[in-house]
Amino acid sequence: MAQKKLKRSISGLKRIRQSKKHNLVNTAVKSEIKTLVKKLNSAITTGVKEDIHSSLLKATRALSKASSSGVLHKNTSSRKISRISKSAHKVLSS
Repeated sequence: MAQKKLKRSISGLKRIRQSKKHNLVNTAVKSEIKTLVKKLNSAITTGVKEDIHSSLLKATRALSKASSSGVLHKNTSSRKISRISKSAHKVLSS
């Protein structure tokens, strides 16, 4: 059974183009956040305090920027910041 070809308006085609671009940007930002959190976790396991501090700053900054730009929900980024801060400060305080 053959399907009809959907008619698309000019604005609909533009929205498709925009959503593809936004998807690429959002994927790149999320990937960068995951990388920064992994680097922080590896710094926590090694226990080098300077690396932990700098990695924590980079990760929290990236999470805050992602929530302010709409890539992540603000509660999601707040939860992740809270969790990584807690684990980092546990090592830094000891």
